[in-house]
Amino acid sequence: MKWGILGGTFDPIHTGHLRCAEEIRELFGLDQVIFIPAYQPPHKNGAYRESFEHRERMVKLAIAGNSFFSYSDLESRRGGLSYSVATVEHFLSLHPQDLEIYFILGQDAFRFIRTWKEWEKILLLCNFVVMTRPGWEEEALEALLPPDFASLFVYDEGINGYRGPAGRTIFYRRVSFLDISSSDIRERRKEGNSIRYLVPEEVFSYIEEHGCYG
Repeated sequence: MKWGILGGTFDPIHTGHLRCAEEIRELFGLDQVIFIPAYQPPHKNGAYRESFEHRERMVKLAIAGNSFFSYSDLESRRGGLSYSVATVEHFLSLHPQDLEIYFILGQDAFRFIRTWKEWEKILLLCNFVVMTRPGWEEEALEALLPPDFASLFVYDEGINGYRGPAGRTIFYRRVSFLDISSSDIRERRKEGNSIRYLVPEEVFSYIEEHGCYG
């Protein structure tokens, strides 16, 4: 089995999240992409604009029409700060013999991988798919990771990725450029401007109904 994991605050989830997930799913032939809203994101000091319940509901509404997309409330059930390494370990423990995980994130987030809890461990536990945008240069691993650790990952031309000692690979993949961000959506709402077509229609209706980000 090949599962993608896409985590984040999703505050709110938007069309860019969905399109990127769909492209990565196709590129790697993933059986599913699991969307996991962070309960308490450690890199944002636990800060978010809307409650977990609102963010959770918006994610469920956004992915409902795609049979390859699923949702997990793992991080809310676990409580406390949301650490990716614990999430990956959980899914691998459920299927120790036949599960391959592809952790999906943006290039800007990957630049800060060394600030993650047990970052060395998670890079050896699962594949990483680093999404890049047109005009962004692919950064050498040596520029992001300590040289001795970066040297463990060797470029494999056949798969166009950096294969590590445990067989896990770091891939850089370009995705369609949709200049949409959750922070911009929140700012537009705050200023009373339209966010229609930046988020799925079901999410738009939910935000309107519940007065989110006003």
